[in-house]
Amino acid sequence: MASFVLKRVYEQPAATDGKRILVDRLWPRGISKEKAHIDLWLKEIAPSDALRKQFHGKPDDWDAFCGAYADELTSETAQVAARELAQHLREGPVTLLYAARDEERNNAVALKIWLEKQGSLR
Repeated sequence: MASFVLKRVYEQPAATDGKRILVDRLWPRGISKEKAHIDLWLKEIAPSDALRKQFHGKPDDWDAFCGAYADELTSETAQVAARELAQHLREGPVTLLYAARDEERNNAVALKIWLEKQGSLR
């Protein structure tokens, strides 16, 4: 299975990015589709609006957010998106894009943790 990296959507695209997949539910502010160089927008794998808003107000609740997000990732629509993501990972390098300022606590990091626990990265 190919590797993947996490990157803020506002960073410059690189030749090594491979397939660039946005994993946010909302389109990032202030960036055009052309400038973002996004190959795929998998909003179905992003946290729900309610969970996103809840975490946005309480970033110290990281563990609770990760647990609630993992629960959401068991839904059928999220599972379909996860299978699509896994297929892209089998085909080559992937960059998961997110808009959050916090590079250590965001939905892409939580998604990576979940994927690792599922064995989706092996």
